[in-house]
Amino acid sequence: MNDIVEKVVAGDVRTVARLIRDIDDGMPEVRGILKDLYPHTGKAYVIGITGAPGVGKSTLVDQMVAHLRKRDKTVGVLAVDPTSPFSGGAILGDRVRMQRHSMDQGVFIRSLATRGHFGGLTQSTRSAIDVFDAMGKDYILVETVGVGQDEVDVVRSAHTTVIVVIPGMGDDIQAIKAGILEIGDIFLINKADREGSDKTLSDLRLMIEMDHKKYDRGEWKPPILKIQAVFDKGVAEFIDEIDKHAKYLAETAGGLDFRESKSKVRQELGEMIKARLIEEVIDRLTESGDFDRAVESIINGKIDPYTACENLVLPIVS
Repeated sequence: MNDIVEKVVAGDVRTVARLIRDIDDGMPEVRGILKDLYPHTGKAYVIGITGAPGVGKSTLVDQMVAHLRKRDKTVGVLAVDPTSPFSGGAILGDRVRMQRHSMDQGVFIRSLATRGHFGGLTQSTRSAIDVFDAMGKDYILVETVGVGQDEVDVVRSAHTTVIVVIPGMGDDIQAIKAGILEIGDIFLINKADREGSDKTLSDLRLMIEMDHKKYDRGEWKPPILKIQAVFDKGVAEFIDEIDKHAKYLAETAGGLDFRESKSKVRQELGEMIKARLIEEVIDRLTESGDFDRAVESIINGKIDPYTACENLVLPIVS
């Protein structure tokens, strides 16, 4: 275990790839490794990229990597892809789009499966962020799968959360719903050459201005930028806005280290406990055979699923 930790901290790519694979597969032995890696975390800057499918998140991330590498920054990319219904693994569409960086030793790209999780990030993604952090990456880009308004988990793990929308697909309406609006630190209107980009801009600006009292107190006011990621137009200015947000965070209470933020630590610990409890309960029920017996009873009409759930869970939690 100590050997693995040393190799990860030294930036050994093969060790990191195997460890993230084991994390994604839920191997129990990774917990000890993550414990030993934790003291080496807290240095990377994490950027979450979210938005509906088809808005160009992968193209944007690809361009971001290129710009950050020009600034001599090392980058880790976690592309959270839909889970294959057959293998349970990630459909590697996002990683395929970033192949031009595959030979760059300063870039590490990994796809992770959603595993049926609809909040944007899984616990394995958060653990992979810690691994990239301990590996010594300056920036970690987390591209979420894009599930619309529910996708707010990314804010718990990212310093800067970026909402990407495009005109003409109703994404302006999706973006201004409360759940998404509240987590956005920067709003990007991609494919801004399309008709309707000005309307999307005005709609977003209107919704942001509704919170003017908060901004009058000096809190961060999300900028709205028009870009064309596929042509690399506006991406450099977007990176500059990320730098401005990082400076703002560094100067405000809590700073850049999430471990000093009580609310973020509370959220992270709560999610970790929830994931561990579910895992332990399911394992216990499966090993005892109670779960399979309950399934058969429901199929045979002997019991309803609500009663079966109570019969399985209550003896464990009581």
